[in-house]
Amino acid sequence: MEAIARANTNIALIKYWGKRDEKLFLPMNSSVSITLDQFYTTTSVQFSPNLAADIFLLNGQQENEEETRKISRFLDKIRVLAGKDVHAIVDSMNSVPTAAGFASSASGFAALAAAASKAIGLNLDERELSIIARQGSGSACRSIYGGFVEWQKGEREDGLDSFAQPLLDEKEWDLTIFSVLVESKRKKVLSREGMRRTVETSPFYSGWLKAVEEELVIAKSAIANKDFEVIGNVLEKNALKMHATTLGADPPFLYWQGATFDVMEQVWELRANGIGAYFTIDAGPNVKIICERKDEKRVQAALSELPTVQKIFVCHPGQGVTYLSTSDFKNRKEEE
Repeated sequence: MEAIARANTNIALIKYWGKRDEKLFLPMNSSVSITLDQFYTTTSVQFSPNLAADIFLLNGQQENEEETRKISRFLDKIRVLAGKDVHAIVDSMNSVPTAAGFASSASGFAALAAAASKAIGLNLDERELSIIARQGSGSACRSIYGGFVEWQKGEREDGLDSFAQPLLDEKEWDLTIFSVLVESKRKKVLSREGMRRTVETSPFYSGWLKAVEEELVIAKSAIANKDFEVIGNVLEKNALKMHATTLGADPPFLYWQGATFDVMEQVWELRANGIGAYFTIDAGPNVKIICERKDEKRVQAALSELPTVQKIFVCHPGQGVTYLSTSDFKNRKEEE
């Protein structure tokens, strides 16, 4: 019983920030994202009755007990659904900088959910798959789909109405997304802790929830109409509001670093000179910048001038989960 799946990362245009249920990863607000084509995780899951415990390999190295336990807890949900008590070898290759604000957990758990459910014999549709993936990492539910995606927060306590759904196919709107690496060290406050602290202690959080509902409506309309200026303005404002909530937390924290500000100011300078570019920042110091394809080279050139920028990844809208053959996976591992 083996299956291999690949899932791409996504970046949130309207952020998911805060959970109403920690165990089921149920969000306080709905969100909108775009799936990227350059960052992805490829995962093989092989169930075997001969295994006494799960084994987790990441980029060719066997992971420690703590990391393996996280994978086992997630696989338990799939084993319960399938009614099968069998362990697995999980072999995962990650092309994403881990814990640097590039959503490595999103692609990781989306690929794991897809491969494990198929390997164990479950025939899940994409909505059901997004519900499973969400329980590993909230944003993973959005990586099931390509292009522009909405994650509906839902109202039910069991989470069955909290799932992702597509808004616009990746081929329908040809934008450029720059993922700008300004800092490659692991962040000090992980997303889960940051969300929890903000929800529990920040006096700004109630204002965030009110604003995000309005911005969600604006963003979905802009995507439907392919209105770049509107989507750009709303995604940038939404990101700034999210990060403002962390400054009100107790104790306060900030994901940005000096180089983050350098990139933000460069984007504002580009717009002042008539070039349409907008930034968004997830739970990390790195910056994502969205522009139209016609401005791609000019925006990239401006970013390259900054001495604090370590690397620029040029991305475009990417596809949803795909499945690979064993030979394709083997060849990919050899290339890596």
